[in-house]
Amino acid sequence: MKKLIIIPAYNEEESIVNVIKDIEEDAPYYDYIIINDGSTDATKDICIRENFKFIDLPINLGIGGAVQTGYKYALENDYDYAVQIDGDGQHDCKDLDNLLNHLLENNLNMVIGSRFLKKAGFQSTLARRMGIVYFSKIIKYLTGVTVTDPTSGYRMCDKSVIKVFAKDYPTDYPEPESIVSIIKQGYKIGETDAHMKERQGGVSSINAFKAVYYMIKVTLAILVSSSVHGKRNKKKVMGYDAEI
Repeated sequence: MKKLIIIPAYNEEESIVNVIKDIEEDAPYYDYIIINDGSTDATKDICIRENFKFIDLPINLGIGGAVQTGYKYALENDYDYAVQIDGDGQHDCKDLDNLLNHLLENNLNMVIGSRFLKKAGFQSTLARRMGIVYFSKIIKYLTGVTVTDPTSGYRMCDKSVIKVFAKDYPTDYPEPESIVSIIKQGYKIGETDAHMKERQGGVSSINAFKAVYYMIKVTLAILVSSSVHGKRNKKKVMGYDAEI
């Protein structure tokens, strides 16, 4: 069973060493690949110095392009499972086996690590939690599936979803849109609890101004994705409904 950790990284010089250290200590049976998304800081130099496994994108593609690069790598190298974690150190590698076991035991195609099922660890700001609830309700309305943490970047996929994401993955702020896309295409998703830590360095890509843009853009993208994939797959989708 081949398992890959995909780590999109943009200006993560303060945290990338600890991220790889955590993988080596807590998940040594996983391979990993860092996708350096045109960083302007020392991220690339650190990867070279530390002999990390990485792909260096010549320009900044954004989170969607970086993550899709990781899925392309997973597909080309015949991985059975691929899991995303953030390059800022917020995701705990101790939860990896929990995600994989939940996926296998429930016959899922993708499982999302949610910080809200047990409400353990870093819970984000009130404003962000309100946005997360908003997207959760939209996804529930469009698909019938409850996702408590739709913006979580901590998600594990099987080979069938790796193939989908390698071919087509949303660009900006892709997590909620990709969830709707996968469900509408008939794949089965679920959630399990995951511990979120505060970021180890850097700053969030979403500031107060971008938050408004984020809400509008992602809402429109979700609606379009629902419409497009709903027409392609008219059969009833039986999604796994996670408990809140």
